[in-house]
Amino acid sequence: MKQLTEFLKTTAMGGLFILLPILLLYLLLAEALGLIVALATPIADLFPAETFGQVEFPAIVGLILILGVSFVIGLGLRARIARRSGRWFERTVLDRLPAYNALKNLTTGFTEACRDGGFKAAVLISPDGEQEIVYVIEDHGNGNLTVLVPWAPAAFSGSVKIIDKDRIKILKANLGDVSRALGHWGMGVRELLADKEE
Repeated sequence: MKQLTEFLKTTAMGGLFILLPILLLYLLLAEALGLIVALATPIADLFPAETFGQVEFPAIVGLILILGVSFVIGLGLRARIARRSGRWFERTVLDRLPAYNALKNLTTGFTEACRDGGFKAAVLISPDGEQEIVYVIEDHGNGNLTVLVPWAPAAFSGSVKIIDKDRIKILKANLGDVSRALGHWGMGVRELLADKEE
């Protein structure tokens, strides 16, 4: 009887470990498709009512609409007057919002390594020689830096410190690479440390 119970338990658990990720993937895809349709609905409302009346695959049409509008907006931003207008709007409106510059620097840090003015990935060297991955948030201009010391695996949670600039070595890596390594409890940090700025 004990062997039968053990057999049933291990078989059910094995099946659950296969079924559960499949169900989670299905739910995730269903949510993503629903989100695409929800985002595309205001765009579709700009067209005549009968244009998208009987759509067989609304998620695909929604994705095409979102990409099409993004492309058109991108084309518009390439025009000189649109760029000037965008910079003016950023300076006069968005720069006054408290979190805008922080979010802008954060998103730029994900795509560009060692950008002036943006968040930068770095190594903080303690007096006893230990090293920590940090994000340089702000240069004070007086030899001090504001840094975020992240906690793994939560790459953007941590403590904020004011550090002497001499204790920091900037990494030639973007924030996406660094946060990925922190999210994996340090796997990949060796490659990040192989390429430091002096």
